[in-house]
Formats: sequence, C-alpha cells, structure tokens
Amino acid sequence: MRATVVTVHGWHMTGLEMLLLRRRLRQRGFEVRAFRYASRRETPEQAARRLAAYLDSVPGDVVHLVAHSLGGMVVRHLFALAPVQRPGRIVMLGSALAGSRVAARVARLPLGRRWLGAAVERGLLGGSPTLHGRGVGMIAGNRGFGLGSLLPGALSRPHDGTIAVAETEAPDVVRHLQVPYGHFGLLIARPVADAVADFLEHGEF
Repeated sequence: MRATVVTVHGWHMTGLEMLLLRRRLRQRGFEVRAFRYASRRETPEQAARRLAAYLDSVPGDVVHLVAHSLGGMVVRHLFALAPVQRPGRIVMLGSALAGSRVAARVARLPLGRRWLGAAVERGLLGGSPTLHGRGVGMIAGNRGFGLGSLLPGALSRPHDGTIAVAETEAPDVVRHLQVPYGHFGLLIARPVADAVADFLEHGEF
C-alpha cells in the first residue's frame, strides 16, 4: 500500500526548516510532500481549506500528516472542514493545542497581535476544533531556549522554550512523547524523526 507523508510547517516558517525531517522520512521509505501557507496572513482555517485542496493532488492510498507547531492547528481545522480523508496517521510536533501562553502574552503587547497576524484566530490562542475519529501522536520538547524564555512567568515547566508540554495535551492526543529538545530542535533531531516514522508505521512511539 502506497503511503505519502505531507508536512505542515509552523508560524512564521516556510517549510524549508522541515527539510531534514522530510529527508529522514524518505530514508524510511515514505514519499514526502510539503504543504506551505502564509501563517501570518492566513487564519488556520483558511490555510486548512487550501490544505484540503492540496491533499486532493497528493498520490497514495494512505496519506499521513506531520505538523509542526501552528501546523497542528491547521490540521485540526482540516478535519473540521473536510472530515472525509484517506486513511493515515497524524503526528504533531510541539503544537499548542490548548493555546499558547507565550502567544497570549505577546498579543497583549503593543503591536503584538499585529505581529502574530491571522494565526491568533482559533490557532495560537486556542480554539481550534478537536479531532474526531483520528488520534494524534504528539511529540513535545521539554528542554530549550526560545521566545518564552524571554517572557518571565509565561511558560510552565517543562517546556521547549516556546511551548509548554501541558499546552500540547488535548483529548485527541492518543500518544504523547516528551523529548529533550527545543521547539526548533524537534525538526532536526534524528531521534525525533525516528519517533515520527515509528508512529506513522505502527501507531506507537
């Protein structure tokens, strides 16, 4: 059975930062595609509409989704808008499904909400629709330095420097793995890539 993996990047990213992860997934035998969207101009729901159209052009009997950070909220919106999709598993990396306290703090700063852009709408601040019928494998970093480290009191421990582990927990997360990496390190650490591939193949970390 032919399986394709589609990666969905995070806020203020282009997808290039997931290049190494995609390469390692190809080494495990997956065909891999990258979906890109304008994370500051498009709401997660708008991005999800384009993702739904993009998936129609993706080959494979099975289509897996691997999403980093805000990309996880885009995937949630995808299944709310277009619940009938091909079989496949979902892995999220450091996605604040419960909402990001760092983003909430930034949004209260002068011009902060404008800087975050459309990503705050049922995305970074919470409110993305819970998945039904499919469970998420979540990988969360518990070590790292990031924007949250510069905002005292914004993050509870453990965290990846940007997102707290507790913020990655949600009813649709069926498997949860903590790893000793930061928010960006989730994309470049080989053990994380191996864990992603394991979940896509077996449904377990």
